[in-house]
Amino acid sequence: MIDLRSDTVTRPTAAMREAMARAEVGDDVWGDDPSINAFEQAVADSAGKASGLFFPSGTQSNLCALLTHCQRGEEVIAGHYSHIFRDEGGGAAALGSVTVQPLLHAEDGSLPLDALRAAVKGDDIHHARSRLLALENTFRGRVLPADYALAATAQAHAQGLATHLDGARLFNASVATGLTLAELCEGFDSVSLCFSKGLGAPVGSLLLGEADFIARARRWRKTLGGGMRQAGLLAAACHHAFEHHVARLAEDHDNARRLAEGLGTIPGVEVRACDTNMVFTAFPEAHCGALQAHLASQGILAAVGPVTRWVTHLDVSAVAIDRVVATVNDYVSRAGSDLTTAAG
Repeated sequence: MIDLRSDTVTRPTAAMREAMARAEVGDDVWGDDPSINAFEQAVADSAGKASGLFFPSGTQSNLCALLTHCQRGEEVIAGHYSHIFRDEGGGAAALGSVTVQPLLHAEDGSLPLDALRAAVKGDDIHHARSRLLALENTFRGRVLPADYALAATAQAHAQGLATHLDGARLFNASVATGLTLAELCEGFDSVSLCFSKGLGAPVGSLLLGEADFIARARRWRKTLGGGMRQAGLLAAACHHAFEHHVARLAEDHDNARRLAEGLGTIPGVEVRACDTNMVFTAFPEAHCGALQAHLASQGILAAVGPVTRWVTHLDVSAVAIDRVVATVNDYVSRAGSDLTTAAG
C-alpha cells in the first residue's frame, strides 16, 4: 500500500521500535522519566531554547502554548488557514475563552506586516486584548521566509505581543533551507515541534520555551489531561527520530519534486509544487471519486478532491512515486478528452 494522504501515516521503523524497547522509564508527571528528560533537553538545546515539555500531540502542544500565553478574554493573531485557527477544534475558545483573530495569508504563510500592525488591539475595554502572534512553518509545504519571521516577531514584540511558532514540520523547513533549528526558532517565545509526521515517530510533540514559561505550561498540560506516566517509551521513539530521521527528509522532498514533475506531464492535471514534502493538484470535481477509487484499486491511498494534497514521507520510495504517476496517467488516458475538457 502506498499512502500519500499525509505524513502522519508513517510507521515506526525496526530501529525505532528497538529504541523504544530499551528505553528507561519513570513517572513523567513527577518529572523523573529519564528518557523524556533527556529528549526534552536535547531538542531544547538544539533549538536554542531553555526547556522543553513532551506532549502526546501537536494540537495539545499548541493549545497549551495559547493558554499559557493568554488569559480569558484575550486574543491570538494567526493566519486564516493556519492549523491553530482551522484545524484544532476551536480549543482556545472552547477551553480557555481565548479568541483567534484571523488574518489573510500570503501564499508562503506570511501575514502582511501592515495588516499585523493594524490588527493589534490595546487596552480599550471594548476589545479583546491582543496578546500573541502565532505563525506556522512550514505552511502547506511552503517554508516561511526566515527574514520575514524575524521581522514579524520583532514587530510583534515591539507592539507588546508574545510570539508562538507552530513548527509541526519545522524540521522539513530546516532541511529545505539548510538553516539550523535554532535559526528557525529565533524570535519566537515558544515553539511547538511534531515528531509523528515526516520524522516517523508513532506519537509525540514538544513545546519549547524559557524555563518559567514551560513551568506554567506544565500546569496547563496536566489540566488538559496531557500528563503521562512511563511515556519514556514514546519519547525514545521521538529521540531516535530526532537523531536519525531529520537529514533523510531530503529524500521526501526529492520524491515530492519527482511526483510534481511526473504529474505535471499528464494532460489536464494542474500541479503546484512546494518547497518540502507536499504537492497540490487540481482535478475536475466530477472525476475525483472515480480517480480515488482507481488509485485505491491499485493499492494507492490519496484524499482526492478538486484540490488534492499529496504528502511524501519515509514509507514512500521513488519507485512508489513512479507507480503513482503511472496510475494517475492510466486513469487520465482512459478518461480522455472528458477530463481535459472538464479541467478547462
